[in-house]
Amino acid sequence: MPEGHSVHRLAQQFSSVFVGETLAVSSPQGRFAAGAAQLDGGTLLSALAHGKQLFLRFDNGRVLRVHLGLYGAWTFGGDATFRGASSIGAPRRVGESEQPSEGGPTAYAGPPEPVGAVRVRFVSEHGWADLRGPTACEVITTADETTARAKLGPDPLQPRPDGSAFVAKVLSSITPVGIQLMNQAVIAGIGNIYRAEVLFLQGINPWRPGKQLREDEALGIWADTVRLMRDGVREGRIITTTVEARNGRPKRSAPNYVYKRTGEPCRRCGTTVLSAEMAARTVYWCPSCQPD
Repeated sequence: MPEGHSVHRLAQQFSSVFVGETLAVSSPQGRFAAGAAQLDGGTLLSALAHGKQLFLRFDNGRVLRVHLGLYGAWTFGGDATFRGASSIGAPRRVGESEQPSEGGPTAYAGPPEPVGAVRVRFVSEHGWADLRGPTACEVITTADETTARAKLGPDPLQPRPDGSAFVAKVLSSITPVGIQLMNQAVIAGIGNIYRAEVLFLQGINPWRPGKQLREDEALGIWADTVRLMRDGVREGRIITTTVEARNGRPKRSAPNYVYKRTGEPCRRCGTTVLSAEMAARTVYWCPSCQPD
């Protein structure tokens, strides 16, 4: 599932190439025809990411809320002025990857024929965007957006990230910290990769109850999450290891410390990395670096 940094990259891309543009909005597969009709011909005013949810605000007071889920992805294209990633969404391999685009051909004849089940298509004068496979895609009001965002925890990628609410929630609960980090009402944007890697970096066992964490440990989780997710926005993928930890090899050779490394030696101490099911998801940790 795309984690928060990918959704923030989406918001940046929409802001760059679609905000201020009058858009033709359609639903080539037909499942979103009624929603598309409410947006068609409108001007996109702004694009905002909160955790894993994207809110696209139009000038008629309508908002398109999108949650990509496990399979959702946006693809983009356009003329030579239309720059950015060609696709952002569900990773096709470990980590996140978005293919950069340097802009399309000068002679732009409009968007291509839809390929696959395109839920929503945006078309502007200079480019297009197709959405496929989202978990949620709905037109809501600005009041609905406010209500939806109020249910979410703090986003580490907000302009002035404040971890105080996150720390208070984590420390007040007996729920294991590994479960809390996946709860979007506690912290918005973390997925399975960031959870595993942040806890490893902080030396915290994912099964430790939140109430057993010290305040400085909870603050450390928040600080590392802010840092790593900002790196993800910049790089277009999740990379949590340092160059030293990767023995000087290129970044792509070893992006993570423990995520999906069950049975392999820990990159720091050599102990076998463990994994187990936690609340229907797989969690990874080093029993030596992250003791009980």
